[in-house]
Amino acid sequence: MKEKSNRLLSLSAIGLVILFLIAARFLTTAESVRQSFWALVPPIVAITLALITKEVYSSLFLGIVTGGLLYSGYSFEGTLNHVFVDGVISVLSDRWNVGILCFLVTLGAMVQLMNRAGGSAAFGKWAGKHIRTRAGAQIATILLGCLIFIDDYFNCLTVGSVMRSVTDQHRISRAKLAYLIDATAAPVCIIAPISSWAAAVSGFVEGENGMSLFLQTIPFNFYAVFTIAMMLFLVAFRLDYGPMALHERNAVEKEDLFTTEERAGDESLERPLRQKPGEVIDMLVPILSLVLCCVVGMIYTGDFFSGESFIDAFAASNASTGLVLGSFVSLVITLAFYMLRNVLSFNQCMDCLPEGFRQMVPAILILTFAWSLKAMTDSLGAKEYVAAAVKSSATGVLSLLPFLIFLIAVGLAFATGTSWGTFGILIPIVVAVFQGTNHVMLIMSMSACMAGAVCGDHCSPISDTTIMSSAGAECVHLNHVYTQLPYVLTAAAVSALAYLLSGVLAVSGITDNPFVSLFGGLAVLGLVLLGIRGGAGTKAE
Repeated sequence: MKEKSNRLLSLSAIGLVILFLIAARFLTTAESVRQSFWALVPPIVAITLALITKEVYSSLFLGIVTGGLLYSGYSFEGTLNHVFVDGVISVLSDRWNVGILCFLVTLGAMVQLMNRAGGSAAFGKWAGKHIRTRAGAQIATILLGCLIFIDDYFNCLTVGSVMRSVTDQHRISRAKLAYLIDATAAPVCIIAPISSWAAAVSGFVEGENGMSLFLQTIPFNFYAVFTIAMMLFLVAFRLDYGPMALHERNAVEKEDLFTTEERAGDESLERPLRQKPGEVIDMLVPILSLVLCCVVGMIYTGDFFSGESFIDAFAASNASTGLVLGSFVSLVITLAFYMLRNVLSFNQCMDCLPEGFRQMVPAILILTFAWSLKAMTDSLGAKEYVAAAVKSSATGVLSLLPFLIFLIAVGLAFATGTSWGTFGILIPIVVAVFQGTNHVMLIMSMSACMAGAVCGDHCSPISDTTIMSSAGAECVHLNHVYTQLPYVLTAAAVSALAYLLSGVLAVSGITDNPFVSLFGGLAVLGLVLLGIRGGAGTKAE
């Protein structure tokens, strides 16, 4: 009965979208939708359908088709060309995107090699002796996520592959693991000076020392700090609420790590082929080589070996290329290591390559559709529309500007699924408005933009980091989206209040010290979670 009701709801939602598009045919022209609110309609359609139907592939594709129809003025030929030539084929021809896909495939192969060699199982046994509680397993996951701050893509997949066996042993749901991975990916990278994110932000600043500005924004990046603090509060209070509470309760009481009938990953691929147990070194060598090689690969692309300093090399690095080079070298090292130790034969190693690719196919498909959807919004002029809206609101509301920029960045990143795209739109506007006039407001507004972009990206079902957090945890993607949303909104609400307070205090001349709002926000967050704990929250044993 429930399945029939869900099917009816999904069909009704798709029918409403079709009716909306039919109505839009008579209300718009190809020219009138450019650089207007219509540019945000395709991602809104995709996100709404995904949340209602709980089916991400068709929802994303219908969002892409919506963009194609609006762009072409409902021309059949024009829509096909725009969707496939300007959309899917174009994003799969982009060097950055192809690099990320290659990195995904290589990492998938390495995960399979570690599983086949028994390294993952050996690490799980070792961790089981040293990590004795659910809280300890969650803290270990958080610490590992914070330590891998080089790049969010690298973080999502590496933390998942290392910690999945540990959290499974302690009956932590895959949805909770996905949240911990996601919450230590972008939120950590955005406050880490040595990361691909610091390089990206620095690149969007013209006429200023981008890295210097980035360092000054860290104390004002309230959402990143509150998200990290929230994970620790949840563990300390043994608290889960919203849909996550059901997933955690099922994991503890029923040993059901997924809750829903749908499963992610293929458990048959987790089975070691060796007759004798693996060793922890079979996990450590591939992971350590991956970390080292990826760091070297990134600074190599930033001309570190041509004389640039380490910081400048990171600021100028190409994360996509660097991760591909580093992960490939690490893969070769791992293959050689296993074969020299007679852990796996050459044929067994080669069997892991297509299996690793197969495991990453769902993430690759969702990423391709998400990138294509972004191409639709770009072609419709979403950047220009948002830029004009922000500029028009930059006068007369100075004290409210960090608060407003935070909200705008959240909405834009949620709708487009990209933090970096949001940086590219908003940071140049903020710099142009405040450069040379109000340095404190420049730093505060840049921080609000960065924090809002990370927040929107964090909870967006079409975000690449959200997608890869699901892949890393082998969690059903929409389960991850649903379960982490209440947590993201809680941290976002407290962050918005902190930006409102900071703006008022700075403009009124009381103080421009970020730690006043930071510590005040942490206190509010703790009180809110304590209130939830005493009310509807569910404690995990």
